[in-house]
Amino acid sequence: MSFAREASRAIRSTFVLWVIGAIIYPFAMIAFGQIVFPSQANGSLIKDSQGQVVGSALIGQPFTSDRYFNSRPSTTSYSTADPKKDKDGVLKTGVSGASNLAPSNSALLERIKGKDDPDPTKRVEGDLKRLKTAGVQPTADLLYTSGSSLDPHITPEAARAQVARVAKARGLPPQQLETLINQNTDGRFMGIFGEPGVNVLKLNLALDALKSAS
Repeated sequence: MSFAREASRAIRSTFVLWVIGAIIYPFAMIAFGQIVFPSQANGSLIKDSQGQVVGSALIGQPFTSDRYFNSRPSTTSYSTADPKKDKDGVLKTGVSGASNLAPSNSALLERIKGKDDPDPTKRVEGDLKRLKTAGVQPTADLLYTSGSSLDPHITPEAARAQVARVAKARGLPPQQLETLINQNTDGRFMGIFGEPGVNVLKLNLALDALKSAS
């Protein structure tokens, strides 16, 4: 068999495999996802009562008001940096990740406020004091960040620890908030893997809906 025929066969085979792997397969997977798992394929987006997209069930958001259940701390502020002070390019890169500091590292507790107030403050110690002042019994996930710093969940214990504060701020009975927490708690995957978690964004949206309904 001549070299020309072998080369032609190799080129045709490469082209066919490229069409299958680079065009047919990706588009087939896109179509499959849109038909079978449309919500997940489009980012697990969450909408408010007006139908406006307010976030994703997979990406956390910062909540610090006493009227809402607070989210887990984030080393990246959940990629919501101030565009005017985004020196690390958080908004451009969507950066995520932990500090990678060991618990024995004193820098884990420190955070520099900024140029206008250069005095160092203890981030963990500050959050601990703030939570206790608000009558919240701190849990680990209310003090320390997650591995990605984009965790949308807190533990049910962390949510229940905030019930009294939110109930007081909104004038709601604590029993109603306990019910909301139970309704917005995600169980273990397949009943086996992982731990139960409360999606903070979903919980706070349900909280606003409860308030408006009343």
